[in-house]
Amino acid sequence: MNEIKRDLQNILTSRIGKGKVIILIGPRQVGKTTLLKAMLSGHVSSNTVQYWNCDESEVRAMLSQGSTNRYKSLVGSSSFIVIDEAQRVKDIGLALKILHDNFPDVQFAVTGSSSLDLSNTINEPLTGRKFEYNLFPFSVNELINHTNMLDEIKQLENRLVYGFYPDVVNNPGDEKEILSNIVSSYLYKDVFEFQDVRKPAIIEKLVQVLALQVGSEVSFNELGNFLGIDSLTVQRYIDLLEKAYVIFHLHSYSRNVRNELKKSIKIYFYDNGVRNAVISNFSPCALRTDIGELWENFLISERVKNNAFHNRKAKYYFWRTTQKQEVDFIEEIDGTFKAFEFKYNPKKANAKCPLTFSNNYPEISFEVITKENYTDFVSEK
Repeated sequence: MNEIKRDLQNILTSRIGKGKVIILIGPRQVGKTTLLKAMLSGHVSSNTVQYWNCDESEVRAMLSQGSTNRYKSLVGSSSFIVIDEAQRVKDIGLALKILHDNFPDVQFAVTGSSSLDLSNTINEPLTGRKFEYNLFPFSVNELINHTNMLDEIKQLENRLVYGFYPDVVNNPGDEKEILSNIVSSYLYKDVFEFQDVRKPAIIEKLVQVLALQVGSEVSFNELGNFLGIDSLTVQRYIDLLEKAYVIFHLHSYSRNVRNELKKSIKIYFYDNGVRNAVISNFSPCALRTDIGELWENFLISERVKNNAFHNRKAKYYFWRTTQKQEVDFIEEIDGTFKAFEFKYNPKKANAKCPLTFSNNYPEISFEVITKENYTDFVSEK
């Protein structure tokens, strides 16, 4: 299979030589280094590029203990330096500041598979010195651009079950083995290495429970009672899992209309395949009892990816009342709101917007997304 071009590539390429560090953050195994290499191709001479992998102890020591003079000998005549898995380096932000300020003609690009420490340690030292982007598994939009829309539509049921990790997409037939390896070897790596995690088995169990509750409201108290830990620990673990790009959450939307849920959250996975691997369920769509949840997770994660890849800053919500009237998804971009309901079955395309919602928010558009119109929703430019 020819290399699939990432939507972020043109944006990243346009940042070369602009005098700032390029930061690329996202889960492991989604192709961050591959993307940077593609970005460099044709723009930078390969013999002036260095790759520093921070999974290697020597590289970590070099960056955490380096002085300006030592950095000079390391940088040498390089014009471009890629620093992989930078979250592994203590005080990486300070090291990057020194490199950036002392080598203004060198373009530094940094990848990280977790924001557990990375965002905290780079934000202050690199204020005004960085461009930061998120990379996730492939998107529907990227795969449509690689082949065509009809081919990708034919793959829909496969994508709902196995997701979009590059290795999964590029190796049809080996999806189950690849996803099981991702979950066992990479998914929790950064979380488990974080100093405050003392019960990794609890986190694995928590992820399994969350996978079974996709699209449902999450109660920290109920999760804590089930897992035998307090609700604050549940919240902390969920926060860690979000920073490790395993899951993300939506808040409930409210303007103080009576009976609206005001403090609830829902949890979703960045990739359907990972979600299914966590619960060891790769059954085909026709045999699944959770197809509605898969459809909802797929559409929301694709919308999040597509907005991120096109550098659109969006906020996301769901809406529900105590009488269980609900809207699956609300998106806000530049003050404009759009509401969506997700129905896997095209026969339900005429689902109506709840009256309480339409009466109180007449300015918010409402649309039902089914298998027949989903491509516009997930690949909108």
